[in-house]
Amino acid sequence: MSRSRFTRRLPAAVAVAGLALAVAACGGESSSGSNGSTVAAADQLKPNADLSKQSLQITVWDGYTPETLPQKVKDKLKVKDVQIQLHDTNEIAMNKLTAPGDSGIDVAFVSGQYAQALNEQGLLEPIHPELIPNLANLYPEATQLSYDKGNKYSVPYTWGTTGICYRTDLVKAKPTSWNDLLKPPAWAEKKVTMMTTERWLALPALKALGYSVNTDKDDEIAKVRELLMAQKPHLLTYDDTTFGDRLKSGEAVMVEAWDGWCPTTDPKGNIAFQVPKEGSDLWVDTMVIMKSSKNKEAAHALINYILDPSIHSWAAENINYKVPNKAAMEQVKIAKGSLLDIPPAKLLDGESIIDLGQASTKYTRLSSDVQAK
Repeated sequence: MSRSRFTRRLPAAVAVAGLALAVAACGGESSSGSNGSTVAAADQLKPNADLSKQSLQITVWDGYTPETLPQKVKDKLKVKDVQIQLHDTNEIAMNKLTAPGDSGIDVAFVSGQYAQALNEQGLLEPIHPELIPNLANLYPEATQLSYDKGNKYSVPYTWGTTGICYRTDLVKAKPTSWNDLLKPPAWAEKKVTMMTTERWLALPALKALGYSVNTDKDDEIAKVRELLMAQKPHLLTYDDTTFGDRLKSGEAVMVEAWDGWCPTTDPKGNIAFQVPKEGSDLWVDTMVIMKSSKNKEAAHALINYILDPSIHSWAAENINYKVPNKAAMEQVKIAKGSLLDIPPAKLLDGESIIDLGQASTKYTRLSSDVQAK
C-alpha cells in the first residue's frame, strides 16, 4: 500500500504555545455553554440553500485527501468553485486561521486540540447535524472524544495512536514498555529515535512515569525532563518524518511513531508496531467550519460528502490511517493484526491530548531544553 508522506504534526520553526491565548489575541468572541465549554452561537442555516452560489476554500495537509477531491466536490455538490490550500503543520494552519481579518477559509483540517483552541475563542461554527446526515456512519466512540464530546464543533476525519515501531529482525527482545525507548539496552545504543513535536516528545516519559499526557504540574514535568535528558546521549536523533526510512535501512532498530507512519506494510515484512503496556494517546484529526465562512451550507455539504463511505475509505486505503467511519472501514480490506485492525474501543483506551492554554508553554520549554545542542 502506498501513501504520501505528509507532515501532519511536524512543528513549525517556532512552536505555537498556549494556543487558546494566541487565538484570543486575534479577537475571537465566544460564550460559555451549559457544560462550561466555550461555544459560539450557531448561525441560522438553510437546509435547501442554493449551493451553486457558494464556493469553498479548504486548508488541509498535503496528501491527506484525494487529488481529485476539488473536482469531485464541484461536480457532486454543484458549488461554484472549490480551492485547496495546503498546510504542512497544525501551527501553519493556526497562523492562517487566527490572523487578523477574514482568512477566506471555510473548512479546515486540524488536530483535535487545535480545534478545541479555535472553538474556545468562538472562531468555529457549531456543527449542524441536520445538514450532515452521514454523521450516522461514525462509530459511537467517535462522539466520545474528550476535546469535543458529541462532535459539537468538529467532525473527526482520522484517528490513531502512538507507540514503538521496530525492526523484528534487529531487536533482541520485543519492546513492550516505553522504558525500552527511554532506557535503551546496549544492543539499541544510538539506534533509537524520538519525536520532536513537543507533546509527543514528552508522551513516552509521561506514560512511563504514570502521569497524564495533559499534566501541567511542574514537579511531574520536571521528572519528565530529567528522564528525557538522561535518555538523550543514547539516542540516534529526534525525528518526526524519516524514522520509517531509518528503520528500513537498519540505521534505527526502535522508534517512537504514530501508527499510520510505521511502515508495517513494507514488502520485507520485518517492521512491527507495539502500543506499550503503560498506555498511549488517542490522536484525532478533524474537520471544522470557520465562523467567518460565508459558505456554511456548502461547508456542511462538503463534510457530509467526505463522510460517504466510498469517499472516506480512501484515507484508510491510501494513507494507512484508520477513519472513525464504521461504514467506510467496512469497505476496506483489512488484514488481521494490521494497524487498521485496531478496534475503536481499544483506541479509546488512549488518552486524548487536549489544549492546555497558557500551560502549553511548559511543554514548549521542555522540548527546547531537551533538544538543545
